[in-house]
Amino acid sequence: MKPTSQRQSVSAAVQVLAVLRFDKDLIRVVFREDTMRESVIYQDILQQGLQQGVQQGLQQGVQQGKQEEGVALILRLLNRRLGSISSEQQQSIQQLSVAQLEDLAEALLDFSNSADLENWLHEHPMSNA
Repeated sequence: MKPTSQRQSVSAAVQVLAVLRFDKDLIRVVFREDTMRESVIYQDILQQGLQQGVQQGLQQGVQQGKQEEGVALILRLLNRRLGSISSEQQQSIQQLSVAQLEDLAEALLDFSNSADLENWLHEHPMSNA
């Protein structure tokens, strides 16, 4: 490692540790931000944060996809089993979690009319999912 590279890495390490104790503005005055951005440690921290953000986004996307597909399937099954359902019932179903949608998919096999669906929705309040 070249002396300049070593100096930059040590400087960045000191800056990262300084954030734990001192105000960010003070650290920026003492150390120039561009030096920190060039450091290996800063780049590692930045890369790790980006990877975590991507992973979290993918997980949320998968969960949302499951919920949307579950809603579409439940609505098709209910329309086939009961005929047309109200827009209020559709909206309630769209607010259910994936677990609640799975429960509804099983329960709807025993529904004989729209009142059965209404009772089920009343007994299983919407989640914030």
